[in-house]
Amino acid sequence: MLDFKLPDVGEGLTEADILAWHVGVGDVVEVNQPLVEIETAKSVVELPSPAAGTITALHVEVGQTVAVGTVIVSIADGSEADAEVGADEEQPLVLVGTGPAPAVARTRRLSRRPEAPAPTPEPVTSSPAPQSAPRAKPPVRFLARQLGVDLATVRPSDSEVISRADVEAAATTPVVVTASDREVRTPIKGVRKATAAAMTASAFTAPHVTEFLTVDVTETMNLLARLKADRRWSGVRLTPLVLVAKALLLTIRQYPGINARWDETAQEIVEPRYVNLGLAAATPRGLIVPNVKDADRMALRELAEAIEDLVTTARAGKTSPEQMARGTITITNIGALGVDTGTPILNPGEAAILAFGNVRDMPWVVDGRIEVRKVTQLALSFDHRLVDGELGSNVLATLGRLLADPSEAFALA
Repeated sequence: MLDFKLPDVGEGLTEADILAWHVGVGDVVEVNQPLVEIETAKSVVELPSPAAGTITALHVEVGQTVAVGTVIVSIADGSEADAEVGADEEQPLVLVGTGPAPAVARTRRLSRRPEAPAPTPEPVTSSPAPQSAPRAKPPVRFLARQLGVDLATVRPSDSEVISRADVEAAATTPVVVTASDREVRTPIKGVRKATAAAMTASAFTAPHVTEFLTVDVTETMNLLARLKADRRWSGVRLTPLVLVAKALLLTIRQYPGINARWDETAQEIVEPRYVNLGLAAATPRGLIVPNVKDADRMALRELAEAIEDLVTTARAGKTSPEQMARGTITITNIGALGVDTGTPILNPGEAAILAFGNVRDMPWVVDGRIEVRKVTQLALSFDHRLVDGELGSNVLATLGRLLADPSEAFALA
């Protein structure tokens, strides 16, 4: 008998929410077959089966928050322990603990049995929630994640399998409504809970300073149009964000201090020799900040492809904890939402975050004449413990100059 415990799928995570079971009691599973979908403080992930066998018990319910190390599912994998337990197959509610699981479980089971024949032990499978785990095909689960629908709350209309129509109908229905139907209450869990805690800690720990710069990016937009028309760039999704990201990476080469972090425990300022570029992404479950590893070593094409992959994965709710870890500096593209500027809050542990505003046509003075130009606003927030006004201003000014007057060398760097 294998008792599968909730693992730490990230760096130091302590708990996760059970979103959906993909299996039920009695199902035969293969190695690496998805068992359960969980939401951690950083992302939504599927846990694969560590062994082949038959599901004998689901120990936690959909919607439950579970601590790392808790047994969540038992699998009869044909091991010696299964043979010894035999027809008894008493379910291991007592298996939480340390040491060899089969031996501990067997000892505890024997110690709890009276000498006389005992009534049938209360089976774990009596809990209705796990056995009635929602059934839905992968495309329907994907749609549910996009719409923020909890499949555990959806009732199939025509069969035991949840359909696309069922999910779409549930998306228009409030999950939790007061008796008067005048307000909606949503539990603060998972990504949103972690985001709230992190942003509060950041706001009250790091002394934020935000500086603003309005930039004429007409030449950058012209460069973007030329690259898109170039046959050599066909198949590559180029956006203004990609060029802003490249410009920021080139700026960091000149001012690496903007890429530092504050180590409170060691009382040190740490300056990485790499840039893991974070990109704030809005998902159905809240704001997350996955990052492109070693973005500073990428050519423009590679960077564009990495950003596209990161955004697509985030929107699909498939961002892994590894993609969320060890970011060094962040860009938030608020311009994609039609917003000009803002005062972004630092991603915890990072020295700076750049807000890239909407690119719009505006009157601009060029050589003494007023012309209509493509203009945007940049906002750079930084931790004043790490970055003084001179460094922050130099970074923002240099970034603005690159975007105002790009060259082929910048584009292909």
